[in-house]
Amino acid sequence: LVYLLLYKGRTLYIHTESHCTREYVGFATLPNQVHRKSVKKGFDFTLMVAGESGLGKSTLVNSLFLTDLYKDRKLLNAEERITQTVEITKHTVDIEEKGVKLKLTIVDTPGFGDAVNNTECWKPVADYIDQQFEQYFRDESGLNRKNIQDNRVHCCLYFISPFGHGLRPLDVEFMKALHEKVNIVPVLAKADTLTPSEVKKKKIKIEQYGIKIYQFPDCDSDEDEDFKQQDYELKESIPFAVIGSNTVVEAKGKRVRGRLYPWGIVEVENLAHCDFLKLRNMLVRTHMQDLKDVTREIHYETYRAQCIQSMTRMSGTDFPIPVMPGVTDSETEKLIREKDEEVQHADRELESHHHQHDHDRDHEPEHGSDLDEHADPQPNPETGLDQIDDEAL
Repeated sequence: LVYLLLYKGRTLYIHTESHCTREYVGFATLPNQVHRKSVKKGFDFTLMVAGESGLGKSTLVNSLFLTDLYKDRKLLNAEERITQTVEITKHTVDIEEKGVKLKLTIVDTPGFGDAVNNTECWKPVADYIDQQFEQYFRDESGLNRKNIQDNRVHCCLYFISPFGHGLRPLDVEFMKALHEKVNIVPVLAKADTLTPSEVKKKKIKIEQYGIKIYQFPDCDSDEDEDFKQQDYELKESIPFAVIGSNTVVEAKGKRVRGRLYPWGIVEVENLAHCDFLKLRNMLVRTHMQDLKDVTREIHYETYRAQCIQSMTRMSGTDFPIPVMPGVTDSETEKLIREKDEEVQHADRELESHHHQHDHDRDHEPEHGSDLDEHADPQPNPETGLDQIDDEAL
């Protein structure tokens, strides 16, 4: 708006007023930038499955991600299972859905709980998790930090047998040994072998054994009621009673994934039959990123703090990066180590030279009498005048 003050045809005063609204800067597009960059880079997720053989671990994993990760698996007979030791096997597959790429790594533990003597059979699993933390810590402390491959275990599905009464001592020992290292999500396997009342009895509160399972984050106050209700149902469903199936059957005119029995059909994706949908939604759609965040911010940071504390207790001030057995250093790291050793050697030589110089100075002959003869006259504290010989006067 422009105001003009006119007097006899002459302009005396001009006043301009502008109603400026806040202009659009553009930083509101930052989430879109992060989204494009993340989608272009892709995502990774490492899932561990543990439990004794025959509980449907492989079938459930294939049902969760609609893929076949165990094409070349060799099935062992009962005699071979008894003598088999616990192994750690990895299966990696690249999955793409609506332009989003996911590198999925499944860590299996064949042989766990199958032997007659299962004393400390969880130790190879715990060692594997520590090795992945150690490798990541080593890569993080190395030179090439741009393309660090994250193989840390983000979640462990522990399969509880539907047979027996509650948790076995092996189940309690395994989860207690690993609950400080990984996010444990307990699963009640083969829920189709139990009646609904038996499923309720089996869903015991695992916390009463002193086991820290994965804790779902609390909902924010601004979340809608549907999300809050879904989160509440997930928390109440632990351990998830699941059924796995890779076959498609026909039920009520629809083709669904499930199991066909003489008395009826058990649908895998029916909430009235099992908690498979809840587990998949939690694992993939709602809490996958939170599982990775908890692994990075709590479990890995705990391991990293322990490593740094153990280093500070070592003698000296130069702490080496932890070296994994069987891993060779690159040429660049070897050169840096050699240079560090040369610098430390030079520092030791310089320090010994200083010690020798101080030793020689302490053993120099004293010439105090000669110095006294040529000493400057000292002032008299009473008169403030210099003390001079009578002869000089």
